[in-house]
Amino acid sequence: MKQILIISGKGGTGKTVLTASFAALCKNKVMADCDVDAADLHLILHPEVKERHEFRSGKTARIDQELCNKCGKCKDVCRFDAVTHKDNFVIDSIACEGCGLCARICHERAIQMKENLSGEWFISATKYGPLVHAKLGIAEENSGKLVAQVRKVAKELAEKENKDFVIIDGPPGIGCPVIASLTGVDFALIVTEPTVSGIHDMKRVLEVAGHFKVKCGVVVNKYDLNEDVTKDIENYCREIKVEVLEKIPFSKEVSKSIVNGVPVVSFCKDGTEKKIVELWQRIENYL
Repeated sequence: MKQILIISGKGGTGKTVLTASFAALCKNKVMADCDVDAADLHLILHPEVKERHEFRSGKTARIDQELCNKCGKCKDVCRFDAVTHKDNFVIDSIACEGCGLCARICHERAIQMKENLSGEWFISATKYGPLVHAKLGIAEENSGKLVAQVRKVAKELAEKENKDFVIIDGPPGIGCPVIASLTGVDFALIVTEPTVSGIHDMKRVLEVAGHFKVKCGVVVNKYDLNEDVTKDIENYCREIKVEVLEKIPFSKEVSKSIVNGVPVVSFCKDGTEKKIVELWQRIENYL
């Protein structure tokens, strides 16, 4: 069983569109949507939720008003101004960073650190196979930990059902969720576009992947919007010995496929689908 990650240094490059197409092309796999902060793979794959689980992470202080003697020490030591006082001392759950100092200095033991309900993760059935995905709560943190949970469940499900691949739709950027997505994968496909920000962020995510010694390939999406920058991308990849696996042209049909909630390879008839099929075949042959 091989794990394939589709990532991009920036958002909007088309990684979810490619992931959905790979889901349609690959026959024996589990999909995982690790973009938990802004998950959107479900908009194309239309999952039917089979299992729903709570995700708890981080802690927030809570004050028991019956035990509180209103001494105000918690307010004095809180550097995040999370303790407010009108009639009673109350913790602002959004401002609280969960450091636990207020609970330590409270002699009355009126302050307890309670675990947060930060989101949910799901195992769903789709037309194309099982999908493990998640939803992080509004203003919640620890998305890297939720990504790790999604990947763990997807891998276990793939092993249990004897699947050949786990196809992972990764988050954008280079932060903690990307690192959690990269660790231990067999191949990372980096999706970029011929723009100044596209080439800049591609370089950053290639550096992160290189740090973890993950084998990478690059695909340039909408390459014909600026062929000079596309050449710059190809030259850079040649210098660092990373293969540009495919260049996909701009197509208005892609937007229509998203509106209709259908993978590109099952919708487009203008040649874009052939490019994606060839790209998948190259990845499959490599693995």
